[in-house]
Amino acid sequence: MEDFLPRRAPHGSRKRDVDPRLARRQEDCEPADPANTVTDRLNNLLRRGGDGYVLQLCPNQVYLIQAPIAFAYPNQEISTAGYPTGAERAVLAVSGSVADGKGHTTAVDGTCNDCDGVKLRNIQIDGTRRGARSTQGGGNIEFGGDNSNQLIEYVRSYDPRGWSCLHVAEGPFTCKGITIQNNDLGPCGSEEFQEWADGVSLSCRDSIVRNNLIQGATDGGIVVFGSPGSQITNNTIWVLNQTLLGGINMVDYDPWGGDYTGTVVRDNLILGGFANDEPDDNAKGNNLQNAIIKIGIAIGPRSWFGDRFGNNVARNGVVWGNKLSGAFSYGIAITSSEGFVVQDNSMTGNTSFIGARGPYCKDDDIVPNPAPFIVDLQTTRAATLQTGFEPIKDGDSLTCVLPPNGGDFWPVGLNPSNTSTSTSTNRTSSDVTTSTTPPSNNSTGIAVGVVIALVACGVIAWFVHKRIIARKERTQLFNATKGYNYNNEYTQKIS
Repeated sequence: MEDFLPRRAPHGSRKRDVDPRLARRQEDCEPADPANTVTDRLNNLLRRGGDGYVLQLCPNQVYLIQAPIAFAYPNQEISTAGYPTGAERAVLAVSGSVADGKGHTTAVDGTCNDCDGVKLRNIQIDGTRRGARSTQGGGNIEFGGDNSNQLIEYVRSYDPRGWSCLHVAEGPFTCKGITIQNNDLGPCGSEEFQEWADGVSLSCRDSIVRNNLIQGATDGGIVVFGSPGSQITNNTIWVLNQTLLGGINMVDYDPWGGDYTGTVVRDNLILGGFANDEPDDNAKGNNLQNAIIKIGIAIGPRSWFGDRFGNNVARNGVVWGNKLSGAFSYGIAITSSEGFVVQDNSMTGNTSFIGARGPYCKDDDIVPNPAPFIVDLQTTRAATLQTGFEPIKDGDSLTCVLPPNGGDFWPVGLNPSNTSTSTSTNRTSSDVTTSTTPPSNNSTGIAVGVVIALVACGVIAWFVHKRIIARKERTQLFNATKGYNYNNEYTQKIS
């Protein structure tokens, strides 16, 4: 049986196991079997389907694809029949060959020259890295390019072979107006040095990233590559058993030349590590994996890259009303920037700020002490900052710090993957130096109170939806497995 891999049952024989609405739709979906033709079948349907074609996959089936599934015309859609939002969503599993660090990394490609308005909805993307070294190539999902008004929603993307769970490229700086919403992303990458991966990598102007749940990313939870005019709102980012370098990053000078004009990072919830042993004093305990977020929100290229970009700066972004809880080295760190507005961000619940110089810190780096809010005033100009920022002498390469190797330094608290502990929800309001009326922006106009309410609703929804499977997912996705672990009642020969 060595030539066989476990798989799901044929879709027709499993109708009794799914919601009746899904069962009725399965007759209209493209099945995963036979696996040796599935990649060509899916791509041929998109190539022949024309503008607006909807490719529906079958619920509860795993598609072992050997190459990216590529959109071919405007307004096409890939989705699961019945539009489920849970584990019954179809899985596209990246299964092509890898050799010498190169090979198949991308499941879905929406970057064709005529891919305006394409949609990826209600499916799962399994990058199948399984503890291996990273592979050179794209992310699990590659969208953007010379396109506009694309949509990614209700997608679960995890375990990418490459550098991101979801990447939207700028193309010839004409990418515009993608919406990324209501997705559950992660884990992404390994915390080992340069084996990291992002949750969302955004380089498309006037875009919206909202209401996403991102757990277990290791490079940036959400990395904003300039993307002028974009709104990053109401996302929840947290760590489990791996350290995350940055929760939300506004550090990249390339490719937009540091232009963050009109880019607003607002009303997001970022949760660092929490104690996962039994704390003695019910306030601090040990995290058995030493997991933290090194920087909750990072601003300016020097905070990440040191002097690589010289005196170039990030410009004109807005960071407003975000909440942070758990263990960090730095809550918000600002360097090498101009014209940023950073207001009304706060720590909530229990927090710790921990970490010290690591082996990748340069000898001449002056590593600042861990703190909630830090700013390098020597490289930061014309900023409007809330009170409470501590000035530092050197803000270069802050991610070189390392968390403690054990000890009772982690706060007690909860994240959406762990509801067994409780944490205070009393917000510590930050004083501000100017009016707390947020700047208006034509892209959203979402009121602060509404967005905060949506944060709470999103977290509660996650508790209800994910609590049953959270323990199983942590075992499957964070341990380095050697292959699929599907129900072996059925088999499929791969020729």
